[in-house]
Amino acid sequence: MTTSEGIEKVLRDASMRVTRPRVAVLAAVTAHPHADTETIIEAVRQEHPTVSHQAVYDSLKLLTSLGLLRQIQPHGHIARYEARVGDNHHHVVCRSCGSLADVDCAVGAAPCLHASDHHGFTIDEAEVIYWGLCPNCQSTKTA
Repeated sequence: MTTSEGIEKVLRDASMRVTRPRVAVLAAVTAHPHADTETIIEAVRQEHPTVSHQAVYDSLKLLTSLGLLRQIQPHGHIARYEARVGDNHHHVVCRSCGSLADVDCAVGAAPCLHASDHHGFTIDEAEVIYWGLCPNCQSTKTA
């Protein structure tokens, strides 16, 4: 989904109208995984200066609700977005600088983890966030 044509196909396959803001937002999130809204707006406006903040917000909300984007919001942090969807991967967050990275499923296929008691639920997804210090913050702390 890195070309404009690929992004347009993804939108059409989701039965969505292809609009400049939607294409630009999908392209920005694909190019900047785990970006916050302001970073996405800046990236969109570099290519399309007339796209409004509201168009970006609306596109993020719609694309997320349709499952084309995933919103990640670790506790105490602002929302971030990624185009990697559908594989139930997890994330690691730096407690110091807030950097975020993908972590593939720890064990087997989704839902990756087995609940000790499922309380009658059919579990189809597990959301895990690992916390720690990134390599940069580790070296800063030891210096």
